[in-house]
Amino acid sequence: MKDLQGKRVLLGVTGSIAAYKSPDIVRRLKEQGAEVRVVLTASAEKLVAPTVFQAVSGEPVRGDIWDARAEAAMGHIELARWADIILIAPATANVIAQLASGAADNLLTTLVLASDAELALAPAMNQAMWNDATTQANCAALADRNVLFIGPAEGSQACGDSGPGRMMEPVDIVSRLQRGGADGALQGLRVVVTAGPTREPIDPVRFISNRSSGKMGFAVASAAAQAGADVLLIAGPVNLPTPPGVQRLDTETTQQMFDTTMAHIERADIYVGAAAIADYRPLTAAAHKIKKRADTLDIHMTRSPDLLATIAALADGPFAVGFAAETEKLEEHATAKLERKRLGMIIANLVGENLCFDADDNEVVVLWPGGRQAFPRLTKQALAARLVELIAARYRARRAA
Repeated sequence: MKDLQGKRVLLGVTGSIAAYKSPDIVRRLKEQGAEVRVVLTASAEKLVAPTVFQAVSGEPVRGDIWDARAEAAMGHIELARWADIILIAPATANVIAQLASGAADNLLTTLVLASDAELALAPAMNQAMWNDATTQANCAALADRNVLFIGPAEGSQACGDSGPGRMMEPVDIVSRLQRGGADGALQGLRVVVTAGPTREPIDPVRFISNRSSGKMGFAVASAAAQAGADVLLIAGPVNLPTPPGVQRLDTETTQQMFDTTMAHIERADIYVGAAAIADYRPLTAAAHKIKKRADTLDIHMTRSPDLLATIAALADGPFAVGFAAETEKLEEHATAKLERKRLGMIIANLVGENLCFDADDNEVVVLWPGGRQAFPRLTKQALAARLVELIAARYRARRAA
């Protein structure tokens, strides 16, 4: 955990409606002992008055790079040198694009270019803007420069849409700032995550699959990267953007996911099996489309390879974390799976009507040999951050045993 006591944090606030939460970020940073100064963009000033930030920070608020009094003493350079950490929350798609390209047409972006401070961004934007390929490329470029991304979370948005793009809550932003960067809970570790469904072909146009959206696995991959891990995400067929700082490989069938994962598992310290891999698959797939000729159709199924059990059984293999999606007897079935496959940990949740599948939140019980912890319903992003903390703790406990 990074100690914020005495740290000088420059909070940049940009023009997202989420700026109304930013004064609470100042308050929570100060509770951790940080000194905080605030810089507002022109758009942010239209949403929250500078006097609000001055009241909670106890410091003058800057916004205009042409402030004659401040710039007489090269105020923007003084601020750039003053900061230990620059946190931009909310960070709009526009400011992310500016930072990625090196543009500096306002005080905040100029400060970032002129500073050697650690940089953290808490994105906030419409889900379509976050999913846009240009935004994702900009985020990937910044992640490659060791910029810490905090979020975004998923859920309902001010515009009426729902999906990824919500700014994380202030308490989670400050907590993640403490965990992130070089002091992350998984710093230096290699984590492999599998996520999403698999598709097993019946013929060239039909397949057997399940209702997994991949959102939980992608959230875990994102949280692991933000905790300092080198993350490989092996995904089934999903419609989700790659989290910043995460390497991604796409697969479709169970056999493809099995082969791809096993080809990369040797160097892994931790494996998180969040994918909903098919237990059974058609014994053979028809070479051509099956025509509707009879009232019934028999499909012979065969058991799929068990990726999670195979990894857990490896000599000197990674710390193996499984998921159990159940419709009844949650802890009974999850405990049996934990013991049968000899896992380091299992994360169990109920699924079914209006539960978990394609939702933006989740409620789980985590089990490990001799231990249990329940998490209340949270957004999948917030839940993933807490799961990663617990996975890191159990991994280190297992190594120390």
